[in-house]
Amino acid sequence: MNDTFSSPLAERVATREMVALWSPQKKFSTWRRCWIALAEAEQELGLPITDEQLDEMRARVDDIDFEAARKFEEEVRHDVMAHIHAYGVVAPKAKPIIHLGATSCYVGDNTDLILIRESLQLILNKAVNVLLRLAEFARKWKELPALGYTHYQPAQVVTLGKRACLWAQDLLLDIEALEHVIGGLRCRGVKGTTGTQASFMALFDGDSEKVRQLDHLVAQKLGFERSFPVTGQTYPRKVDTQVLAVLAGIGESVHKFATDMRLLQNLKEVEEPFGAKQVGSSAMAYKRNPMRCERACALARFLMVSPLHGSFTAAVQWFERTLDDSAIRRLSLPEAFLACDGILNLYLSVMEDPAVYPKVIEKHLRAELPFMATENILMACVKRGGDRQELHEVIRRHAQDAAARVKNEGAENDLLDRLAADPAMGMTRREIDKVLDVRQFVGRAPQQVDEFLREEVGPVLERHRDKLGAVSDVRV
Repeated sequence: MNDTFSSPLAERVATREMVALWSPQKKFSTWRRCWIALAEAEQELGLPITDEQLDEMRARVDDIDFEAARKFEEEVRHDVMAHIHAYGVVAPKAKPIIHLGATSCYVGDNTDLILIRESLQLILNKAVNVLLRLAEFARKWKELPALGYTHYQPAQVVTLGKRACLWAQDLLLDIEALEHVIGGLRCRGVKGTTGTQASFMALFDGDSEKVRQLDHLVAQKLGFERSFPVTGQTYPRKVDTQVLAVLAGIGESVHKFATDMRLLQNLKEVEEPFGAKQVGSSAMAYKRNPMRCERACALARFLMVSPLHGSFTAAVQWFERTLDDSAIRRLSLPEAFLACDGILNLYLSVMEDPAVYPKVIEKHLRAELPFMATENILMACVKRGGDRQELHEVIRRHAQDAAARVKNEGAENDLLDRLAADPAMGMTRREIDKVLDVRQFVGRAPQQVDEFLREEVGPVLERHRDKLGAVSDVRV
């Protein structure tokens, strides 16, 4: 509908997989699966719930009449009760036992944790595929010398592949954090209104062990190894903060990568992919703007502040709970996941086919190399019998004059010619050029790439080899 606001995160940014995970259909069908899990467990532990009732619930788990639920909610002003009534309409025999002993947070919180778990897994899948592309890029360009930068000023030589390893290392830390959070997720379980399980104690005639078993059974049926041993009405809202912090960390990594790419594209050394019919500017037809990386940076900034929503919410949960967590969580959780999914999708798309221009990289390197090579030239002259202190002053003076010429006249760097022409140096231009073999200036960068890919990246990719092979889905 074009006369109604829709979230750009869903319409333009996130993949269809992630949008579907946070859809009303997924949410409310998961509510119904939670009700089924509860009813099954209660039956197994002796409550008078029939197979016919369970079969009726299972048969209509995905058959949600959203219009009926909407009308019920207009009457009762309670979304859980509205969906209980809507479920009861299509499963009339089961209606008396739907939500038996539970509070709203039973379906709401357990569903949120299920969606968080599935969404984190999807994010992990995306991240390892980006890591694979980075590894391929690093391996391909591990020996290509490139000008390094500190303070965004020319610095010692690196290789393009080594720089890609910096991006990959950030992502490795994110993957480790994702694995940790996924591995530690618990469900809320069945705890009742204030977490005491009093309603279930009443249902099971005070049999504490059966209530304990009920909690474990439901957790298993919902796919969790364990539940929180104690809760108020909700699961600890600090969990949301922890989850959002992991997503924000991915935002940091993507922002760093995308910023570097934007700078490299300005230098014309590396560019993000550009479609055959893509338009860079409505006015300047020649433009090739780094649109994907710019979008990734924007969304990453949105994502990086998301843990604050979790922190503020967790901090103000009075006693066993207060409802001011509800409205904010309807925004903060799905939007953070959609944004994170979207920026990883952009990351993947950029690394699927980046354009590298070795000649431009070499040109920039050659322009600065004379300055960086002065120490090597000095050592070579000293080995020939020169005075280190005197030669240092000669090089310093010529370097200053060459730099002034570059800056004031826009001329080429002629430092090497100046040094070769100075009798005090005692070296010809050819001899100086031998000292300038750029491979001498990259240190162990190529070896570092090999070691990093073998020892750090390789085991992670092997651990997640069943997830590899994904491709990006950038719609606009």
